[in-house]
Amino acid sequence: MKSVLGLGLLLSAFWMTVSGYLYPLLLALGVASVALTVALTRRLESIDGACYPVIIPRWGLPSYLLWLAWEIVKSNLAVARCIWSWRPPISPTVIELKPSQQTDAVRALFANSITMTPGTITLNVYDDVLRVHTLTKSAADELLAGEMDRRVSRLEAN
Repeated sequence: MKSVLGLGLLLSAFWMTVSGYLYPLLLALGVASVALTVALTRRLESIDGACYPVIIPRWGLPSYLLWLAWEIVKSNLAVARCIWSWRPPISPTVIELKPSQQTDAVRALFANSITMTPGTITLNVYDDVLRVHTLTKSAADELLAGEMDRRVSRLEAN
């Protein structure tokens, strides 16, 4: 029940932020769309047994997003340096990571965070292993160091 209420509040806040209109008809349509989305999500949870932890309201998320934004900026600069250098230090590398996250939703957040960082892309997720392509060996070493994995794992609801 707690996750249903959290999801409903989260979707309502998102809808109000995106819409911004307070006309009765639009409010009714917003309430109906949020209710339908929550009902379908509850139904899907009961069908395939997957859980959908609401990780958005967690207190650690804003600091993680700030850290991720900084990592994206640093990666952009590193990729630009590779592009503009006379002899680019490009060494394409494919690595496999074993994420420490327990739920699929948080593991997907980890895989998407890797892909959002320029110069890296998550190629595949299978058997609790992420296959990642990096543009440089140093980017692969940073991922293997595990800082992003630790930060994402802190967001996971226990």
